[in-house]
Amino acid sequence: MWTVHIPKKVQKAARDLPPLAQQALRYLVRDLRLNGPVAGNWPNYSKLSGNRHHCHIKKGRPTYVSVWWEIREGRTIEVTYVGTHEKAPY
Repeated sequence: MWTVHIPKKVQKAARDLPPLAQQALRYLVRDLRLNGPVAGNWPNYSKLSGNRHHCHIKKGRPTYVSVWWEIREGRTIEVTYVGTHEKAPY
């Protein structure tokens, strides 16, 4: 079991997502808790530089993504961004 940390700034951004994207984010967080940071079964998942990962949580226009990174000490994952693909920090 992994610990998933979602900072307040990301929680606030998540509240502004459309309902389907919010639901997908909840499923993603649950999946990360159970299976760890590699979410290969999610659309457009990829490992970014270092210990960072991302995937699409809602396709279409606009596309919504989530970015997270793996903290190896303590089996912790921190979600660093949720929002539109255009503004994603990668």
